[in-house]
Amino acid sequence: MCLRYLDSRFADLRDRAGLPVELSLHALRHTYVTNLIEWGYSEKFVQDQVGHLYASTTAIYTSVGNDYKNRVIAQALSRVYGDSHAQP
Repeated sequence: MCLRYLDSRFADLRDRAGLPVELSLHALRHTYVTNLIEWGYSEKFVQDQVGHLYASTTAIYTSVGNDYKNRVIAQALSRVYGDSHAQP
């Protein structure tokens, strides 16, 4: 199998299911990497999962959600100011 066939087959199934055209195999890969990061897996594990030689490549590949960003900021504030300043 080649990537072109997989992309074509996925697009056909996506269209039949009525899903948005923006959804692609590559988008699913981004989602997978983002979820691994948000679930707390180590950067090295994530890098190995997607086969990147350099961590900087994996960092470019990821985009975390606002909930995760807010949780990380709240945890950092809690470490600095104590639990009374952290958001639930």
